[in-house]
Amino acid sequence: MQPLRILHSEAATAFGGQEHRIFKEMVAMRERGHHMEAVVQSRAQLVERLGDAGFTVHKVDMAGVRNYFKGIAAIKRILRAGHYDVLNTHSRRDTVIAAPAARLAGTPPLIVRTRHLASKVGSMWSYTWLPHRVTTVSDHVREYLITRGVPRDRIATLYSPIVPPPPIEKSTLREELGLSASDIVVGCVAVMRPAKGHRALIDAMLPLMRTRPNLHLVFVGSGSPTFERVQAYIAELGLQSRIHLMGTRRDVPNLLAGFDLFALATEQEASGTVYVEAQASGLPVVGTNVGGVSEMFRDGVSGFLVPLHDQPALTDALQRLIDDPALRRTMGEAGRRMIREEGIFSPQRLAERTEAVYRKWLAERGA
Repeated sequence: MQPLRILHSEAATAFGGQEHRIFKEMVAMRERGHHMEAVVQSRAQLVERLGDAGFTVHKVDMAGVRNYFKGIAAIKRILRAGHYDVLNTHSRRDTVIAAPAARLAGTPPLIVRTRHLASKVGSMWSYTWLPHRVTTVSDHVREYLITRGVPRDRIATLYSPIVPPPPIEKSTLREELGLSASDIVVGCVAVMRPAKGHRALIDAMLPLMRTRPNLHLVFVGSGSPTFERVQAYIAELGLQSRIHLMGTRRDVPNLLAGFDLFALATEQEASGTVYVEAQASGLPVVGTNVGGVSEMFRDGVSGFLVPLHDQPALTDALQRLIDDPALRRTMGEAGRRMIREEGIFSPQRLAERTEAVYRKWLAERGA
């Protein structure tokens, strides 16, 4: 088949989960033979990241009223010169600039908007009128947008991928914290925001820590003021030697290899790829039944799913894994197989699904 020419747009200037998804998708689609380009703001971190990876990056500033009209004109020129098959937008700001530019230019034949977040949407015109089709990072987000007016046959779920790290022979975590091999470590990796449920996880662990002196909780991640508030709460409980704050780390696979199980009591999540990353490291997981979390692992097989704000249920799920090493091994191996062998969340699977969805929609539009 003829390779597709695809232009991604993104207005964000930071490099978070959404931008990482765009980067991995572009790399995976290029490996399938497609031509990939991006249009981003001049100060965006994606400029350097994508440029270093060999992609053509168009720089168009999108902030402010003046840049709104200038941006439409600039992207209109880019689209007419690029002869693209697909424009894929990602944030509201770039959608309301790039999609009108495409409509005015009369090209490309397919405009797609991707929704990465689980939060409520105010105005729906950037999902219903501006793009031709919509993709989401989970079925949960997809169903929500359908209830808000996106036709069911014009929206598809494309899970965000992870790249499983090489196996870690020996984690440095326990040596750093002065823990022994017999200590049991419950780990959590998440940016420190109120909705990530760090305090709820502490509260669920408290009754277990009182009777298990070798039980520890490790938080990886940072973010003010939640980090400082969690730190103060740990000091108030007098558990500084049992609950460890490691801040932002660039060696997350190394730290995951030092955990016995992974837990995150998040209150809002579009998908929750951190659960996937934990399973890739062979860890059983405990998560809350919100957003797309239930789609990230198999409840009762590779981990336990508990209701939101149900502390007894969260404590019970943690206890079952903490007290049963054989269950931890069985669930951890099931998760590892799902991620590494089945490849459900691999970049290759994302690229295959994305190509199939694009071609289907292009055919529907007679392109």
